[in-house]
Amino acid sequence: MKRSLSCWTCVLATFILMAFVVSQSSFAQEHPAEHPKEHPKEHPEKDASKDSPNKEVKVTKELIGDAISSYISNDAMLKGGYFTYYDKVTKTPLVLTLDKVHKDKLAVVDEGLYFACTDFKATDGKMYDLDFFMKLGKKGLEVSEVMVHKVEGEPRYGWYEKEGKWIRK
Repeated sequence: MKRSLSCWTCVLATFILMAFVVSQSSFAQEHPAEHPKEHPKEHPEKDASKDSPNKEVKVTKELIGDAISSYISNDAMLKGGYFTYYDKVTKTPLVLTLDKVHKDKLAVVDEGLYFACTDFKATDGKMYDLDFFMKLGKKGLEVSEVMVHKVEGEPRYGWYEKEGKWIRK
């Protein structure tokens, strides 16, 4: 599909804005339960069906899955059908298409912090595993942080448990 110059200008402007927002934000914790058979101890595991700190809303795996799918879909709809993300490690913008939300890899990371693992395909053909972290806000679950966990299957970080808390390594 051919894109016009003005369309790519919008994508570039979005990347610049995202980079600014990312540089101005402080982030919470990062990634839980993922592919335990493929990568044991790679992600923390905690059942996402437990009650949330906000007793009015019970956060379930289904709610987390729906929230992340909706977030990605809405973001892509605003950006020409692609989810865009600025990779801080490589200092490059990524133009991505959602491949899969891992419904079996949705979890509670900490009190009030929830996690979703996703797979995306970039326009250059590379596969990216992005981890989304969410907090319960006034409008429901809201994305608080996005991190690249893997590029082409190679992890950038893993997890270990220390004194009942999951710590990124």
